[in-house]
Amino acid sequence: MPSAQEKVDVVLIGSGIMSSTLGAMLTELQPDWEIRVYEKLDYVAKESSDPWNNAGTGHAALCELNYTPEDENGHIDLKKASEINEQFHHSRQYWSHLIDNGVLTDPKSFINPVPHISYGRGQKGRDYIRNRREQMVRNPLFAEMEFTDDPATQAEWLPLMFEGRGPGQVNGISRTQIGTDVDFGSLSRQLLSYVADKGAAIRTGHQVTDLERSSDGWLVTVKDLLSRETHKVNAKFVFVGAGGGALPLLQKSGIPEGRGYGGFPVSGMFLRTSNPELVEAHHAKVYGQASFGAPAMSVPHLDTRVVDGKKYLLFGPYAGFSPKFLKRGRFTDLPFSVRGNNLPTMLNVAKDNVDLVTYLLGELTATKSARFAAMNEFIPNVEPRDWELIHAGQRVQVMKKDPKKGGVLGFGTELVSSADGSIAALLGASPGASTAVSIMLNLLKSCFPRQYETWTPALKDMIPSHGHSLAEDETLLKELSEYTARTLQLI
Repeated sequence: MPSAQEKVDVVLIGSGIMSSTLGAMLTELQPDWEIRVYEKLDYVAKESSDPWNNAGTGHAALCELNYTPEDENGHIDLKKASEINEQFHHSRQYWSHLIDNGVLTDPKSFINPVPHISYGRGQKGRDYIRNRREQMVRNPLFAEMEFTDDPATQAEWLPLMFEGRGPGQVNGISRTQIGTDVDFGSLSRQLLSYVADKGAAIRTGHQVTDLERSSDGWLVTVKDLLSRETHKVNAKFVFVGAGGGALPLLQKSGIPEGRGYGGFPVSGMFLRTSNPELVEAHHAKVYGQASFGAPAMSVPHLDTRVVDGKKYLLFGPYAGFSPKFLKRGRFTDLPFSVRGNNLPTMLNVAKDNVDLVTYLLGELTATKSARFAAMNEFIPNVEPRDWELIHAGQRVQVMKKDPKKGGVLGFGTELVSSADGSIAALLGASPGASTAVSIMLNLLKSCFPRQYETWTPALKDMIPSHGHSLAEDETLLKELSEYTARTLQLI
């Protein structure tokens, strides 16, 4: 048992992809630093990073339509898509660096090639997908994207979805064959094994219950959930990467930068099958268009998943509402998160998102037949006996202050850090896991400005495109894309 006077350089709260990525980076950049990782559960990466708690899309904005909104004039805004795609390139480069250095040994244990496809139904949906593709291919990041509205070609690309469909249907699909499926749980565990091998202590079944300022950082109160004993650790830097559990700990820290933030929890369920006939007839991640009022994370999609070397299909998500901030959280998480400084924000978000709340409650009470009716838009003649319903992880969307509306609901990720850089917390959801490397680059720059300059050469070795725009340098894009595809065994 650590003594009450124990002092360490870094405490990482949570054991998912965010903490494991930061831990691995700091282990290489500053091998003399002492790192502690505290995980509430008895096993690492079992919340949002677990492969059955997310879709493992490897978000690169290739198929996710909510990243490419279309205005009334038909203009597609590519800013967000381009940004996310560049960030996923950072992740691919870092993982390739780790493979080259023997930290990761088997890329297929966490990443596999799976085409990413966007799907629009009806004439309006077809025209949007075609227009989206025509504008996206002008950007080098998306240059190889294909489009078809030909039923025979669609059946060739996606036999499970399009073979045997009746005549007269109008659909449009775009395909990018450089997409991936990622098991972030497996990746997190491998990163943490590396961190532990280099001397970090990883303690599962340990819950951080409080954060207090100390003379040179933070006094972290940790409870051993098995022995029920509590001890304190003095850390120079704390990262709160606890998924939905990050907001309550950010609030406990009391830093002014965390004031005004709230959390809106969204639960999710998927239908899953391992039926070989179905799995072999579909090799893609196919994203459709969101229903009215649906959150971005609830866009319907039919995904190929590879977990522990076995292929599955996943359809969903079916969204719902639960006040828990974690899958294994408490029903009091949401009400206990309300503070005087975030109540106005939360009330304004509630006022402006009545349609969303209605949608979530409707999803929560949806019947089994209604769930399969939604799937029938993707797979004609669904056999319910082939599929099982699984409960995915909780997502906590960010509610934050807005000068015009008073409060807005965000669907991305947000890094909140103190002015002195001694603590940082990550809030929000998708596309978080896929962009973890870029998020940590931003954290290193903002929280460790004194060390950052000396770290820059090593960071450039980890992520060669760091500081460059791949969209503006086609030669570098081609070189690094080929390098990471080869190293990660994607070709």
